[in-house]
Amino acid sequence: MWTADGWNDYEIIDCSGGEKLERWGKYILVRPDPQVIWDTEKKAPQWKKRNAHYHRSPKGGGEWEFFSLPEQWSIHYKDLTFQLKPFSFKHTGLFPEQAANWDWFGEKIRQAGRPIKVLNLFAYTGGATLAAARAGASVTHVDASRGMVTWARENAKSSGLENAPIRWIIDDCVKFVEREIRRGSHYDAIIMDPPSYGRGPKGEIWKIEDAIFPFIRVCENLLSANPLFFLINSYTTGLAPSVLTYMLGTTVQQKLGGVVRADEIGLPVTASGLVLPCGASGRWEADC
Repeated sequence: MWTADGWNDYEIIDCSGGEKLERWGKYILVRPDPQVIWDTEKKAPQWKKRNAHYHRSPKGGGEWEFFSLPEQWSIHYKDLTFQLKPFSFKHTGLFPEQAANWDWFGEKIRQAGRPIKVLNLFAYTGGATLAAARAGASVTHVDASRGMVTWARENAKSSGLENAPIRWIIDDCVKFVEREIRRGSHYDAIIMDPPSYGRGPKGEIWKIEDAIFPFIRVCENLLSANPLFFLINSYTTGLAPSVLTYMLGTTVQQKLGGVVRADEIGLPVTASGLVLPCGASGRWEADC
């Protein structure tokens, strides 16, 4: 498992009974997690000192219960700063486990010894965008949600990257890629974090089981003559690491060679010493 163990401002303190107890900076949150199917005694005192608790409803969805939490606050990962706020369906605007990937591709960009152009698709609030830009890449950030792109730009400003070479694009990712191919554009690296299900700004439907493999094949056409890496993240149940390996192996690797690796990504749990799985990632990288 690839573990995001470089955090100071974030911590999973404990897990029990379908919930995780987290520290985000100086604030303690309790949120549900489908991977926490074991039940242990809740010994950590922070369970009773939470600032907010997201309660899942048996009918689907859920709601926040707030005790003493600001509308917005910030945390740091190394030299990046992220603005956080609780919003619908338990999220805060950041997936800390992705730091395992930020560290991986950040090092590859820094060691490339040449300018690197990165395309970040389904880019959300910009964690990967900022990590790539901080490493020295120029980045095209694409997301269908205007609100998410605005949030990502706030994170860039907080991180001192407001003048970094980042293009901010509000668009359906599939249509953007198709237009970039017609324009003859190319990128040295592609990152994608596709949702299980979603709609574009004009109602375009994305269903990952049907769309992801054809989309990878389309995205191959955007890779430069000397590509560096191709990263796919998945939080969809059923898309195991081996599936990500097969998809990249039968597309990018078959065409360009290189190496494909895939694994779960996770976060350490302080109380138990376990690592909580938080999804999977597949990485293709060129031969060194």
